[in-house]
Amino acid sequence: MPQSPLAATVASLMPRAREELAELVAFPSVADPEQFPRSGCEAAAVWVADALRAEGFQDVALLDTPDGTQSVYGHLPGPEGAPTVLLYAHYDVQPPLDPDGWDSPPFELTEREDGRWYGRGAADCKGGLVMHLTALRALKEDGGVPVGVKVVVEGSEEQGTGGLERYAEAHPELLAADTVVIGDTGNFRAGLPTVTASLRGMAMVRVQVDTLAGNLHSGQFGGAAPDALAALIRLLDSLRGEDGSTTVDGLDASAAWEGLAYPEEDFRRDARVLDGVGLIGSGTVADRLWARPAVTVLGIDCPPVVGATGSVQASARALVSLRVPPGTDAAKAAELLVSHLESHVPWGARVSVEQVGRGQPFAADTSSPAYTAMAAAMREAYDGVEMATAGQGGSIPLCSTLASLYPEAEILLIGLSEPEAQIHAVNESVCPRELRALALAEALFLQRYAAACG
Repeated sequence: MPQSPLAATVASLMPRAREELAELVAFPSVADPEQFPRSGCEAAAVWVADALRAEGFQDVALLDTPDGTQSVYGHLPGPEGAPTVLLYAHYDVQPPLDPDGWDSPPFELTEREDGRWYGRGAADCKGGLVMHLTALRALKEDGGVPVGVKVVVEGSEEQGTGGLERYAEAHPELLAADTVVIGDTGNFRAGLPTVTASLRGMAMVRVQVDTLAGNLHSGQFGGAAPDALAALIRLLDSLRGEDGSTTVDGLDASAAWEGLAYPEEDFRRDARVLDGVGLIGSGTVADRLWARPAVTVLGIDCPPVVGATGSVQASARALVSLRVPPGTDAAKAAELLVSHLESHVPWGARVSVEQVGRGQPFAADTSSPAYTAMAAAMREAYDGVEMATAGQGGSIPLCSTLASLYPEAEILLIGLSEPEAQIHAVNESVCPRELRALALAEALFLQRYAAACG
C-alpha cells in the first residue's frame, strides 16, 4: 500500500527527530538536586522553550512551579472556531541507576543492532515531546495545523512533587483545552496501538526507625539491643501478605480489572522474571497491575555491604511508594499507609513517617468523540490494526488535576513506553518505528478531531 502524503512527511522528519532526541537525552535532567545538578534540568527547559518558539508558538514561558522546578508552556493559535488541544510531555527523567549497568552511556542516544535508540528518557518522556513536535511539523507541511495547540512540558513528573499540578490549580485558565493528549504512556505491545484508560495514583512516604542513641558493637550488645534495621525490615514486611499481596490496614485490595487481559507468560517475559521465580499477589495480572494497590520499597538507607562494621544499627529509613487504583482517594490511601506504619513498628521503636509525594488515580471516558477520532487515526497509522484500550499501573498525577479543573475536556493517554522500552531501568530505549507511527497517529488524530468538531 503506497504511503499517504502525511505518512511520507512524517517519515522524512525522522532524521530530525533522532537528532533532536539525541540533544534532549544528553541533558542529565534528573529533578533531584541531591543526585544531579539543577543545571541539567534548566538546560533542558531552555531547549524545549527554544524548540517551541522555532515552531511559531506564542506566549512561550518557563513556569516557576511551587516545587522549585520549571515547566515549559507555549500556545499555537488555531483557525477561527477550531477546538484547542493540550499536548503534554515531561523533560525530567529517572536517574540512570547503575551507569555501569548500561551497555552504552545513559545520556548519549545510541542505536544498537536491534535498531532501537537507547538512552535515559528516550521513551519516558523526551521521546513523547519529539513525537508531539514531529506530528505538528508534519501537519504544517500538509496544509497546516487544524486546531489550536497548547503544549506543556513538565520538569518534575518523575519526582511526584506536584509542582505543575499546584501551578495549574493556581492558574486554571492556562491549560484549559477541549481535549488533552498525554504523551507519557505506551502501547500494550510494540505494534499494537493502545490508549491508556486508567492510571493508578500514588502516595509516597519516607519512614525512619530509631532505637538507640548510637550504633553499638554487635558482639557486646547484639541479642538484646534493639536493631533499627531489623525493626525497619519487619515493619516493611507487614505491608505484604504471604503471597506478596499488598496489605495496608483498611485499604481494599480486591478489585478486578475488566478489559484487555495480560497473559501471565507475556508479563513474565516483559518483566524479565527469572526462571522458577513466582509472581506475587493474587487475581489476574491485570487485576494486580491496574485495579489494585501495590506497595514498593524504593530504597533503604543503611550501611552498604562493602565497608560494613560489626554494629547494631541505631537508625534506618526507607522510601515507600503505594500505587493507588482508580476509585480510591490517594489522600485517604496515604493516611492509611502512614497509620499502618505507625502502628506496626515492633519493639516500641520510635517511628516517624513523612509524606513526600502524592497523586490521584485517573479513569478516562472511552466513549468520547476524541477516542473515536484516535481509534480511526491509530488504525490508519498502524496499517489496519485496531486500537486497544488498557490500564497502566503507573501514575501521572497531572491527569486527575486536569480532569477536575476541566471536567468537560477529553483526556487521552498515548506514548512510547511499550514493554521493551524498559523505562526506569538500565538500557531504556525507544523503538523508532513506534515513534514514527505514533507521530503519524497524533497528526491524523488532530485532523480528524478538527473535522469532527467543525
